[in-house]
Amino acid sequence: MSTISRANRTRVWRNWAGNVTARPAREESPASADEVAAAVRRAAEDGLTVKTVGTGHSFTAVAATDGVLIRPDLLTGIRRIDRAAMTVTVGSGTPLRRLNAVLAREGLTLANMGDIMAQTVAGAVSTGTHGTGRDSGSLAAQIRALELVTADGTLLTCDADTRPEIFAAARIGLGALGVITAVTFAVEPLFLLAAREEPMSFDRVTADFDALYAENEHFEFYWFPHTGNCNTKRNNRSAGPVAPPGAVSGWIDDELLSNGLFQVANTVGRAVPATIPAIARLASRALSPRTYTDIPYKVFTSPRRVRFLEMEYAVPREACTAALREVRAMIERSPLKISFPVEVRTAPADDITLSTASGRDSAYIAVHLYRGTPHRAYFTAVEHIMTAHDGRPHWGKLHTRDADYLARAYPRFGEFTALRDRLDPERRFGNDYLRRVLGA
Repeated sequence: MSTISRANRTRVWRNWAGNVTARPAREESPASADEVAAAVRRAAEDGLTVKTVGTGHSFTAVAATDGVLIRPDLLTGIRRIDRAAMTVTVGSGTPLRRLNAVLAREGLTLANMGDIMAQTVAGAVSTGTHGTGRDSGSLAAQIRALELVTADGTLLTCDADTRPEIFAAARIGLGALGVITAVTFAVEPLFLLAAREEPMSFDRVTADFDALYAENEHFEFYWFPHTGNCNTKRNNRSAGPVAPPGAVSGWIDDELLSNGLFQVANTVGRAVPATIPAIARLASRALSPRTYTDIPYKVFTSPRRVRFLEMEYAVPREACTAALREVRAMIERSPLKISFPVEVRTAPADDITLSTASGRDSAYIAVHLYRGTPHRAYFTAVEHIMTAHDGRPHWGKLHTRDADYLARAYPRFGEFTALRDRLDPERRFGNDYLRRVLGA
């Protein structure tokens, strides 16, 4: 008996941040690639579009549909670990949290990852989720093979040797090329990372950015607007021993300060914006230096319980500090009151068609605002700065760019759209967001 479930047009879908809603005609929860293919074929018979949604952590409407909404909750689990090839094949709906835990039990790990692990595997790779790294790139850059259901219900696999043109594009496919049903990642033997978190002035970070980047495998920092203060994080491989944060100090930093009190501070700041600069000065001094050593996912990721809206742009790495200084100057001369830190990370160039790091070493500048805070003026001003530096917007975060801009920003943009024309000529996987960013 099929495990596919259907529902009438009664359930409203909302993303994690609450800024995107959709009312699909029906939802389906296939438990296998064959059931995904059947769902896509039925949608075609009914003249409906198809989108897959994971945990809704994208801030854009990339997964919104009024057609068939596929939930991959049953497409989960480890299919295969190949220790000879050092790969793991996993169902597309598997949460990254579960993947990381299973790999650690098997003595394995991904080389790099983002800073949260709530997303599904397919959702994270399809929008270009990344962490920070001098030599290791995004989650999608670690993919070695994909299994994909295309618009006519065909199930195909692709890798660097088999259908390489699809593999080049579908690793960050925005859901425009098909429904991913399984992903094969490269893995490494489990290693340890030594983390060093340290306050540092804005002037020092920006002056020493190139050296900090070059000297560390993973470097990132957060600048607190309305202050000259940053918090830096350097992660490098270590021989050990394991020395995680103390239970009390870890709770104070990761839960009390970064979530509990930060939630309160943002609530107060939203209600009384004039208090934000003073709160920022206090917050930027609250986090103390600390060092610890642990397995990768426990170092790379952290809990994020405060809900927000976000925009992030990738600029050429050499443009990072200039762009950031322009953001600071813009905030200082404006009436804006910004309660969230600005986050800066890096990634090496990769060969993925629509990766924000495609063909160039990149730096990411991300701006956030607490949910419910008017964001348009701030995000628009930052976006003007980023586009002046040839910025590429993160596919899952808020931006206003369209296909004309993106065709200039991505040298291989036409390669992606031509493949889309071949695989989905009727736009079975289309929606309003894709029409804006990819064209008709």
